[in-house]
Amino acid sequence: MIVSGSASQALAAALAAELGEPLAMSATEHFPDGELLASVGDFDAERAIIVSSTVSSDAHVELLQLQDAAREAGATEIVTVIPYMGYGRQDQSFKPGQPVSARAMARAISTGTDRVITVNPHEQLLCDFFSVPCTSVDAAPQLANALPADLENPVFLAPDEGAIDLAASVRDAHGTGDTDYFVKKRLSGSEVDITPSDTDVSGRDVVLVDDIIATGSTMSESIEILQGRSPNRVFVTCVHPMLASNAQTKLARVGVEAIYGTDTIERAVSSVTVAPAIAEALEN
Repeated sequence: MIVSGSASQALAAALAAELGEPLAMSATEHFPDGELLASVGDFDAERAIIVSSTVSSDAHVELLQLQDAAREAGATEIVTVIPYMGYGRQDQSFKPGQPVSARAMARAISTGTDRVITVNPHEQLLCDFFSVPCTSVDAAPQLANALPADLENPVFLAPDEGAIDLAASVRDAHGTGDTDYFVKKRLSGSEVDITPSDTDVSGRDVVLVDDIIATGSTMSESIEILQGRSPNRVFVTCVHPMLASNAQTKLARVGVEAIYGTDTIERAVSSVTVAPAIAEALEN
């Protein structure tokens, strides 16, 4: 049976439909002291597939409780699907005395599961932090399905060199276009120098591709520079549309035509489901 965390209800339902498996009723309540209690009702299966993006600290606690609740209800196998894993970008100790938060979270999750599946982790290293088998799924190619069919001589542009493979994945899935990236140089803790790519974008549709958009600051700065080169239309795609605070406003102000994200984080722009990619990983 599929068990849904509160942050991944639409994706869990889509995955249940994709696999033809029943969706268990789960619920989370909060106590006056701030603690929460996650429970699983009508559960009757040997395998529990728990689908829960850990978009907050509470979501991490909820996931741990759902794992335990499913085991308590009789599951002999637990598969934990983490479409988006919070704290995943803290994959090293950046200053003396700081934790490797991604490792700490992975260790806790590993205690209650037999297998983990995650989607486009910021660094592949994340999978190594789990003490159980962990599979990462690449959902970037599916972003191409949301793009307009009439893209004009498109350029698929990554905001930095580290995301160029994602841009190439979306370009390949679309079928045509060039790829390139911006060069970023951090000048201080709050100041970043962004150098435009050399690709001619004049009169062409540009598709920005990234794994996660959090505050939208770097992405909007990149697009503002890009607009000086007279592109036709500018679209933004990302696997994980965190879009914290006023990120969508920032992107709208610099002339973004549309934002397309997946349902690893369920937002208004989550027009692409990763359920088929997760289903394929579960069946292998």
